[in-house]
Amino acid sequence: MAALPEGTPCWADAMFADVEGAKAFYGEVLGWTFGEASSEFGNYTQAYSDGKAVAAVVPPMPGEEGAEVRSAWCLYLASPDAAATAERIRANGGELVMGPLPVGDFGTMVLARDPGGVAFGVWQAGTHEGFEKQGAPGAYTWAEVLTREPGKADAFFPAVFPYGTRKMEGDEVDYKIFEAGGQPVLGRMGMGPEDLPPGAPSYVNVFFAVDDCDAAVAKVTERGGKVHLGPMDSPFGRFAAVGDPQGAAFGVIDLGTTTGDVPVMTDA
Repeated sequence: MAALPEGTPCWADAMFADVEGAKAFYGEVLGWTFGEASSEFGNYTQAYSDGKAVAAVVPPMPGEEGAEVRSAWCLYLASPDAAATAERIRANGGELVMGPLPVGDFGTMVLARDPGGVAFGVWQAGTHEGFEKQGAPGAYTWAEVLTREPGKADAFFPAVFPYGTRKMEGDEVDYKIFEAGGQPVLGRMGMGPEDLPPGAPSYVNVFFAVDDCDAAVAKVTERGGKVHLGPMDSPFGRFAAVGDPQGAAFGVIDLGTTTGDVPVMTDA
């Protein structure tokens, strides 16, 4: 597979105290199946849709089993040189949480936060090149940085990755899109005090495609998850923001059910 443009989302995973519970939940909601846990790499377990790798789940690291684990999806952005990306993260006010860390011959990872506290990952591919399926039911399709400090995100991400930036016209929402290789790859939504619960961190919301948004939301609630927003229609698909029973937030979107005109975007 050809190398992805730098900064393109390429993988997603999440840590769960109850991995078997997470597997049951996402298996029901997104139709995922799961491979064997890799004991050499902390029982990291890949998820599959139609036999293609789409994400992974992992238990807490040794020493964290008894601690309260905040489950959250982590989006990884492609890099040809994880060490160089890590230096730019540090130089632009970000925090390096882990890495650069070689993961066997699979690749090299970095875990980081932007100056506003948004957690994300960096992945320099080796034999593991990332998503084997995208933009179809059961697979990753889009992600948005939801941040209380949009100015910090706007300065940070284009300094770390070679992003172009476009903004949505109008004053209704503070929304921008980061582009890599001339293609939109990541959204950025400014969040007000009423948009995120007190104490909840700014974060990257990862969207997975589904055949039917309303049916997926029903499965979320039936399996003990929560609905944070929606379902609602948009020009990009009918979507909802939800959370799993362990607190990890994500989105579901039916890309085939669209309503309205695509917003006008201008150079930021």
